[in-house]
Amino acid sequence: MHLFSSPPSHAWLSSVLTVSSHKTFRIKQFLAKKQKQDRPIPQWIRMKTGNKIRYNSKRRHWRRTKLGL
Repeated sequence: MHLFSSPPSHAWLSSVLTVSSHKTFRIKQFLAKKQKQDRPIPQWIRMKTGNKIRYNSKRRHWRRTKLGL
């Protein structure tokens, strides 16, 4: 018995053929904004607030938390 005996499904084929480099300008703007937001807080803010704000609680890891596009 062959491993690929049945023809591939349409959904699988379309997901393989979509290229991640083909993105609209609005999607590119959205991704750029999210990339700029994803940074640690400046050290002067820690000193200004008396170390009450210690880290950016809205940090996002590329693998753990997805953007929902």
